[in-house]
Amino acid sequence: MTGQRRITAATRRSFGIGAAALLLVPAAALSPRAAGADDTVTLSITLKDHKFDPAELHAPPGKPIEIKVRNLNDIVSEFESSDLHFEKIVPVGAEASVHVRPQQPGRYNFFDDFHHDSQGYLVVP
Repeated sequence: MTGQRRITAATRRSFGIGAAALLLVPAAALSPRAAGADDTVTLSITLKDHKFDPAELHAPPGKPIEIKVRNLNDIVSEFESSDLHFEKIVPVGAEASVHVRPQQPGRYNFFDDFHHDSQGYLVVP
């Protein structure tokens, strides 16, 4: 009997490790693939004289987006978008990045919250 208990205990330990591994494999196969850094589309824009250059950015649908904004204005700017759900303070002469989740086709507004005349768009065809 003692031999049986030892085998049973060893079997339980092995099964515990194996069961955990078996549970992870189907979960990984069923979960959607997370967007990797290599899938990210990087766009650049400049704020100068309270205008965006270019005033329109283009990105493919379904890809994560990184927008790098450089502030060449003589005062601080706040790069913001209600449509894309971000806001970022950009000091004078500095560059900042915002990350945008993958978007469906559409036209998405962004602006400098400190100067509402500074407007631009992200276009996803």
